[in-house]
Amino acid sequence: MKRFFVLVVLTVFFSDAAFSMSWPFINAVLIRNFGSNDMGRPVLGMVFSGNTEVLAAERGEVIFSRGKDAPASRLPSTLGAWTALDHGDGLISIYSRYADTPYNDDQLSAQVERQQVIASSGTSGWSTQDGFYFIVYDRRERRWINPQMIITPQIDTRPLQIISVELQNTQGNSVQPRNLTQGRYTVLVTTNAPAAPRGYFFAPLRIVCSINGAETGSLNFEAISARDGVLMVYRNGLVPARQIYASFPSFETADVFLNRGQANLEIIVQDIAGNSRSYVNRMIVN
Repeated sequence: MKRFFVLVVLTVFFSDAAFSMSWPFINAVLIRNFGSNDMGRPVLGMVFSGNTEVLAAERGEVIFSRGKDAPASRLPSTLGAWTALDHGDGLISIYSRYADTPYNDDQLSAQVERQQVIASSGTSGWSTQDGFYFIVYDRRERRWINPQMIITPQIDTRPLQIISVELQNTQGNSVQPRNLTQGRYTVLVTTNAPAAPRGYFFAPLRIVCSINGAETGSLNFEAISARDGVLMVYRNGLVPARQIYASFPSFETADVFLNRGQANLEIIVQDIAGNSRSYVNRMIVN
């Protein structure tokens, strides 16, 4: 019920605002999607590579623009050159880590139209290759929104990949989900999408873990929140992101207690387009 409620809230918010963004590029390759595990940290937007013009995903007002060579300030310099657009209702989009911006201090109130060129892809901030970083942020709720929740997903009917499912005991040791002793375990899931470039791991929209048909963990990548300076991910409630992402490239999907007897472990992963894949394993618990 909680998982369904979060999705409904996001859907109603954007439906009421009649809000739908466009892809912010003409020709680029997605190399990290929202929620990806980036060496133990969540990706809070979408990272694209390639030589392309960076486009406004929706009409908005320029509220900040910083060139890559601007003096350092209290603002996040890791973004390099970046521009923020205000779309109303607390929603802003941020375009960063590109070559540079055409705006200056006298143009901060400029209105930008949907699909208007903001900059050219390039390298600045923490980027290591030509491209840019796209973020959607809800200032009212203090949360980063998965851009694909409000952008029509690209058509891809290929199912997701479940690369591995491991259990970790209370001593922090990984064990294969076969013959186990009774006790508490953490479920670690590594998944990916066929569209992910070699060497990168994409996050799904959702990972659900069940034991004997009862849902024990539901990890959602619809939004990532900030609470008292700590990033929080929704997994049957808000959980610190550092816990969910600690075991790169896996996701900590659930904490379970296994009683003696037979236990059926099921993992279901789903992407934004509705494609899903399941994993089922029968375990003997002694």
